[in-house]
Amino acid sequence: MAGRISDDDIAHVRERSPIADVVGEHIQLRNAGGGNLKGLCPFHEEKSPSFNVTPARGYWYCFGCGEGGDVITFVRRLEHLSFSEAIERLAQRAGIQLRYEQGGYVPGREQGERTRLIEAHRAAAEYYAEQLGGPEAAPGRKFLSERGFERVDAEHFGVGFAPPDWDRLAKHLMGRGFTAAELIKGGLAKEGRRGPIDRFRARLVWPIRDITADVIGFGARKLLDNDDGPKYLNTPESPLYKKSEVLYGLDLAKREISKRSQAVVVEGYTDVMACHLAGVPTAVATCGTSFGEGHIKVLRRLLLDQAEFRGEVVFTFDGDPAGQKAALRAFAEEQKFVTQTFVAVQPDGLDPCDLRVKHGDAAVRDLVASREPLFAFAIRSVIARYDLATNEGRLAALDAAAPIVASIKDRALRQMYAIDLDRWLGFLNEQLVIGRISEMVGQGGGASGGPGGAGQSRRGDQAGRRGDQAQRPARQTERVPDPGDPGVRVEAEVLKLAVQRPALLGPGFDALGPQAFTLPEHVELYAWLLGAGGTAQAGPGGREWIDRLLDGVSDAIRPMITRMAVEALRIDTGGEERYGAAMLAALEAIAVDRAIAQSKSRLQRLNPVEQQQEYNRLFGELVALEQQRRVLRDRAAGSA
Repeated sequence: MAGRISDDDIAHVRERSPIADVVGEHIQLRNAGGGNLKGLCPFHEEKSPSFNVTPARGYWYCFGCGEGGDVITFVRRLEHLSFSEAIERLAQRAGIQLRYEQGGYVPGREQGERTRLIEAHRAAAEYYAEQLGGPEAAPGRKFLSERGFERVDAEHFGVGFAPPDWDRLAKHLMGRGFTAAELIKGGLAKEGRRGPIDRFRARLVWPIRDITADVIGFGARKLLDNDDGPKYLNTPESPLYKKSEVLYGLDLAKREISKRSQAVVVEGYTDVMACHLAGVPTAVATCGTSFGEGHIKVLRRLLLDQAEFRGEVVFTFDGDPAGQKAALRAFAEEQKFVTQTFVAVQPDGLDPCDLRVKHGDAAVRDLVASREPLFAFAIRSVIARYDLATNEGRLAALDAAAPIVASIKDRALRQMYAIDLDRWLGFLNEQLVIGRISEMVGQGGGASGGPGGAGQSRRGDQAGRRGDQAQRPARQTERVPDPGDPGVRVEAEVLKLAVQRPALLGPGFDALGPQAFTLPEHVELYAWLLGAGGTAQAGPGGREWIDRLLDGVSDAIRPMITRMAVEALRIDTGGEERYGAAMLAALEAIAVDRAIAQSKSRLQRLNPVEQQQEYNRLFGELVALEQQRRVLRDRAAGSA
């Protein structure tokens, strides 16, 4: 495995990846004044632009959805990549050769090999696509046409044709400078008696791309009757292609999956094409293997599938027995999602591709819209095996379905499905069904290893916590400062200056003390700023200072630092230096106001005759505070 990317190279990638250029490749940016740029956020739907970019500091922030970060964060969030993948993506864009550290790694060897294999697959995909227009590819074009796909659709998905010759692709790629060893290692060719031979011949070919849209393998469909190979043939496991982690169509669907919080899992390449063309752009498919844990990890990353279950995964399967078995296998994996899982099965057994051909695009959209919760589908599938016209059959069906219901950890949801099960079986005796399921739970039927275990456990725990909280008496809490309060806005502006232009505040900021701030998050940020050296050691600020602030910061205040690094300052015509001093004075004046209010309150509680000495001391403090406030207000005049 490749080692850790060197810190120098990471810094070089940042320097060679201007944030305005990278972001500008994906959204239109316009001048927003103050050196900022603005556009429509790519991470949530909005009609007016709230996505801000500050090129001078290299950061972006969306005031609509609260997302923000640097150029690496943007690429990670947009392309759903890991940190290393984002660095590699930006390095490729900037033409930088990365160096890797750790262990006995030889710099550039593995990365160079991957780059070569990616280039070979890209060249192969282009070659296959060109062949689709030739006379030999007529059966392939007929196959696509019969399934409702036009030439433009094939071009959009990169569909191609593998010629029937033994080694035409191999010769083409070796003529482009690739070696036989590279073709064999990448799965494009096999070892033959006289050299490499093509793995795919006389087949319709779909390029399989990873999440970054690089071609890493192919899926090929048999066209000729004299082809004695399997109906579908996929690239074998290779340094690029791991079938347990690959989802066909992910490169096209990833943004819509993230935006809609929905993923539709279909069975084949043509089903993905049909769904996307019919208006279901969240469709993906496994490649020659069952849907498993590796695929779940990929989708969870796209769906942001964490503590709450806002999104949904919809499995579509054929209505035949094989399709039902596939759905039940998916049910066994359901506990690995927090997101809600559904099944959409066409009663007449049509898959999305055939459904589109026979009934049009709307029928495909309706299929997905008519999805059924996976628990309900699993229960119905089990009881459908029994004769519900007899008492014996109904009891047998109850015993078969009870463990599924018992495995639901959310007690409320479990009881609701128990009531549904009673209705589906026709007992009209809810207590009988609930009692049988309760026996299963008592016997360990709801163990985490069963279907729905872990995911439902989290949901059940959440429901339980909500119930506990509802039963607890409300506790008295301290008044929380209003973020819209003018004083709080001054706090925020001073902190923003400390993040963006620390030199304008000087050592006066460091001397303020945490008592100058009222919002807890402002107090935490102030402490973090001092821990990073304070404004006295921040220099002029800029990118280096912000990077220092973000290094190791907690998730609680990271978004606030990013937002303050991007948000425009309200510097007036009086000049920058005067503005910094004025805002600092305004914040100090607000703190003095609070001290004056406290002094007056204490004076009111004293008897000036009986407690004359204490009264005179407090009165003298009050006079001094009033004088200090006048000075500070004069200094702060015009800053608001």
